[in-house]
Amino acid sequence: MIVLLSPAKTLNENPQGYPCKPTIPDFLDDAQVLVNKLQKLSLKGLERLMSINRKLAETNRERFQAWARPFTPENAKPAAYLFRGEVYIGLDAATLTADDLAFAQEHLRILSGLYGLLRPMDLMRPYRLEMGTVLKTGRKKNLYEFWGSRLADTLAENMASHQSKVIINLASEEYFRSLQPKALDIPVITPTFKEEREGGLKSIQVYAKRARGLMARYIIDHRLEAPEGMTSFDRDGYRFSRQDSDRETWVFVRPQTGPKA
Repeated sequence: MIVLLSPAKTLNENPQGYPCKPTIPDFLDDAQVLVNKLQKLSLKGLERLMSINRKLAETNRERFQAWARPFTPENAKPAAYLFRGEVYIGLDAATLTADDLAFAQEHLRILSGLYGLLRPMDLMRPYRLEMGTVLKTGRKKNLYEFWGSRLADTLAENMASHQSKVIINLASEEYFRSLQPKALDIPVITPTFKEEREGGLKSIQVYAKRARGLMARYIIDHRLEAPEGMTSFDRDGYRFSRQDSDRETWVFVRPQTGPKA
């Protein structure tokens, strides 16, 4: 069983120490190809490509120009620690033990527009490149075409030794699409997180994002090797709703906690 997360736009560029040795991303050579392309773009070009303002374009141009290999703990940081956002607040990597991280290295993957597929302890440098970006490389019109079937193929290889061969999709639609779901030959379960609101159950994005991280952390904490264990998930007041779920979408519900949408 492998859990998928999306990356985060918000980064913690000065994480504190971590209890085990970092690793190197599998697709670093491919990331280099993309960086070479991005380094040639002007500020205006980055603004248009990424639909960002001038300040963000300047920040990311500096990042791409500063790209250097080999990656070391001095010039790069592990993905689970560098990403910061609601999902990663829920994951709370800073409190993971060495044993937790060993399990996560086998069972957690982060989809990335630049790095393709990351393990929690894979070193990465700060960047911004969403999977939906229309970056042309050679005959490839966008990042979906650039990555092709390689991410799904790698997941299948990673899962070969797992007892339960299923993907737990906690990633966004934009990122999950990079696995070419229609051709994916692995069962997928997508947990969704909803609140009881006036008029029925509603998914509130900010809460749902954090819940994805909480679910990933729950799977790590309980060393879940099969999806059935997720039905006991009870963090932040969520409970599994069998009546609202089907084989592919598992719904977790909690009473309303925030202001009305």
